[in-house]
Amino acid sequence: MSRLDILFNSELPSRAVTVYLVLNEYADKDGYCFPSLKTIAQGSSLSKSTVKRAINDLLDAGFITKEQRLRPNRALSSCQYHLLYR
Repeated sequence: MSRLDILFNSELPSRAVTVYLVLNEYADKDGYCFPSLKTIAQGSSLSKSTVKRAINDLLDAGFITKEQRLRPNRALSSCQYHLLYR
């Protein structure tokens, strides 16, 4: 079963499927990416708050992991996401 079959046959809401597909577009060959919430929202045509809910859906379902990144001055940067079903 392909990763898309697993994704589409899951009980995830459509917002989560949409966000996963956007993250997949930014992911490297190992499944890592770090687009901002704004970038994900623009790519999915969803609001930033809906994107946050979708990311939580994906985290809860085990489709992605998320790690906060920091700039050299210790300020927050975009999160790094790892897509587990690639």
